[in-house]
Amino acid sequence: MTSIGGAQMVDWNLAVATATRLVRPGPDISRDEARAVVAELRRHARASEEHVRLFTRMIPEGTEPEDTPVLVVDRAGWIKANVAGFRELLRPLLAKMESRRSGGPGGAVLGAVGGKVTGVELGMLLSFLASRVLGQYETFAPATRDLPASADGGGRLLLVAPNIVHVERELDVDPHDFRLWVALHEETHRTQFTGVPWLRDHLQGEIQTFLDETDVDPMTFLERLREAAQSLSGAGRPEGEQGESDSRSLVDIVQTPAQREVLGRLTAVMSLLEGHADFVMDGVGPEVVGSVSEIREKFQQRRAQGAGRLDQALRKLLGLDAKLRQYKDGEKFVRSVVEEVGMDGFNRVWTSPNTLPTKAEIAKPADWVARVHRKAES
Repeated sequence: MTSIGGAQMVDWNLAVATATRLVRPGPDISRDEARAVVAELRRHARASEEHVRLFTRMIPEGTEPEDTPVLVVDRAGWIKANVAGFRELLRPLLAKMESRRSGGPGGAVLGAVGGKVTGVELGMLLSFLASRVLGQYETFAPATRDLPASADGGGRLLLVAPNIVHVERELDVDPHDFRLWVALHEETHRTQFTGVPWLRDHLQGEIQTFLDETDVDPMTFLERLREAAQSLSGAGRPEGEQGESDSRSLVDIVQTPAQREVLGRLTAVMSLLEGHADFVMDGVGPEVVGSVSEIREKFQQRRAQGAGRLDQALRKLLGLDAKLRQYKDGEKFVRSVVEEVGMDGFNRVWTSPNTLPTKAEIAKPADWVARVHRKAES
């Protein structure tokens, strides 16, 4: 654990304990039903692998990419997995902040407050997210005793069973179709990273550059965490009161000019990955998911509406509204490119980091086609 002034900056164990204690209980389901859901999700994950490979044509026939584990977890399992990932990913940033402790007001405050408060606040944020995520491909996933990862120390697919059951009941859709539909989306992410060997290292390099450029004092970091946690407890601003912080998210604490360039590239890549997963999910869906149209319509409505004022405030603060735009903008990009140059033409996007779309090209797919295809053909 990183420490400042002799005190732990983030008590990761306390973050896990807090999130696990505060997370909402899952849907009411018997033990036998739960076992059946877990078994079905595992079957769907295996079936989705073949469906996605045939549709995307990203993995050449006869080749076998590196295997990554598929884990069906509950909300507590998702929390443990993500804390492990956050701890690894944020290590350089926390070490940099720790080095600034001497003589700085932020270091003095954090030294007094200690990592336990920060751990509690981080746990509150994770408890909010843990009941909302249906599935997740963990790109940078350190293996633990309870949570295996791929051989190179990164990569595992998580399906969060109680959340999937909760949403299928809320939407009143066919549960078997919905579970397969979710598995198709998440399996696409696994295919993206197993089928494009350089993608993980490229993303890791971009994130490392982003963190290296971070110039945020510990006080600001702690204040923004507390701001998010207060929103969860209802202790934030009164309704109707507006201010500068209304448009901020947690990522705004690390916005230097150099970082904005990196963030633009990361946003473009994430838009591509999320939009591609949505495109594949809808493309495969009609062949294998009988009620895909109903599921898609109801799920899109749920995505757009959120769950009330508190949920909308937290989505904005955590940057989740930006993630929703990534789904929409990225899917439009993929669809437009495939319509113009076909699936094999689109797959040139995976050739190298140089063929990834820019943020501007996500909004104007024709510009990407002109750069990558017409330049190559001239």
